Amino acid sequence: MKKIIVVLLLTLAITSCKAQKTTESKDSSQPNVLVFYVDDLRAELGCYGSETAITPNIDQLASDGVLFNKAYTQQAICAPSRMSTLTGLRPETLGIYSIFTPLRKVHKDVVSMPQLFNKNGYKTVSIGKVYHHSSDDKKEWSVYYGKEANTYNDPKNIAIIEQLKKEGKNPKGPAFDAADVSDEAYKDGRAAKYAIETLEKLKDDKFLMFVGLSKPHLPFNAPKKYWDLYDKSKFKIPSREKPEGIYRLSLTKWGELKGYHGIPKEGDLDDNLTRDLIYGYHASISYIDAQIGKVMQTLEDLDLRKNTMIVFMSDHGYKIGEYGAWCKHSNMEIDTRVPLIISRETNYKKRKAGKTSDALVENVDLFSTLVDICGFEAIPSDGKSLVPVIDNPKQKWDPIATSVYGRGKKIMGVTATDGKWRYTEWRDAKTHAILGAELFEHKDNLLSFVNLSGNKKYQEVEQRMKKLLETQFSRNDQPFLQNDQPRR
Repeated sequence: MKKIIVVLLLTLAITSCKAQKTTESKDSSQPNVLVFYVDDLRAELGCYGSETAITPNIDQLASDGVLFNKAYTQQAICAPSRMSTLTGLRPETLGIYSIFTPLRKVHKDVVSMPQLFNKNGYKTVSIGKVYHHSSDDKKEWSVYYGKEANTYNDPKNIAIIEQLKKEGKNPKGPAFDAADVSDEAYKDGRAAKYAIETLEKLKDDKFLMFVGLSKPHLPFNAPKKYWDLYDKSKFKIPSREKPEGIYRLSLTKWGELKGYHGIPKEGDLDDNLTRDLIYGYHASISYIDAQIGKVMQTLEDLDLRKNTMIVFMSDHGYKIGEYGAWCKHSNMEIDTRVPLIISRETNYKKRKAGKTSDALVENVDLFSTLVDICGFEAIPSDGKSLVPVIDNPKQKWDPIATSVYGRGKKIMGVTATDGKWRYTEWRDAKTHAILGAELFEHKDNLLSFVNLSGNKKYQEVEQRMKKLLETQFSRNDQPFLQNDQPRR
């Protein structure tokens, strides 16, 4: 495995930061940072070639920065992926793979992004869903608006929820809601409102602002006007075919979706419900696109864009019926690949706009990238600064990007992509014995339907990918850490 971060080094690093804390006065050489952190968004955007998604504001941001075609999350689930982004440490370093364990329950001294920016004189802002667990680093944010519960505005759906409560049943509402209401009637509209108000207050300060937009996470609740942008009948039903020869636990039974009212507990969804959900996913994307547009316009109106870099990213990908499955929770390409756009502040002399990069980059790299851009003392990290590739998008970069996904505590799935091939091993979490292997070819597509592992025709490819995988996940390494102590 690559060099593992020792928590003692991290503790020393934050101590060093405290000793070298910058003054509160604004340093014009250090940019503001605005991160749009979106939940459950795959690269289903106009700027990524989608034929269906209507996303003019995100597309405009792509034309104003560098769009990464091959960006990957470290785990296709909310909590671990967000911890990885905010600490620069991979899930296998933190030893947290589930949504149930807060970061600070296990790691008291790991340096997080809000801590680091705080100690370097920045105002830090968390709006909406940033960490999965609201308790993590809550005191490290100068301005904090926690993630809100889902809002239903359709009277029919409200009645359903009330009836479920009366019956003592799970009051989780329907999987979508499309009331004719204002943007602020749903929580992402309110998040944009809070972001705009905060920008107006902090316009004379250095700031790091995370705007955590919850849609298109379930339920697909968005104002009717965003549904009206689409014709439901035009959405195609994806193939429900599952890849041949995959490991028995590669895909899940998508219990997350089945927890919503009106979703069958068994079997595939019929075409009509499938199309409703695809419709809702797209309406939700257009809804958050509009919120992003409002915040970006505020940057312009306040004359902040010249010194504010923007990052647009997602915590992981998503399935909307592909493979007959839904949600995330896998090592598949469609779940691990994410959209990523980075647009430098307009006064940055080396600024690139309207460029596309095929470099293999990872969400874990954001931490080191911002440390580099803002001129902070380097902090030990599992990622690396992307500044060279932001400045030169055609530059060759890493040979692989890796992710993990466990099945319980006894089985760990480890996966690597070189941009074309994805190789996955399902291992015994203690011994690293290989329980199953998968090799998929991905050219410009997110899907692949045949596991080529063991196929003699692709033996050379598989051996090459196997070696690349082992640079991060050595078979001789110690057992995978499980939520208890820092890995040494």
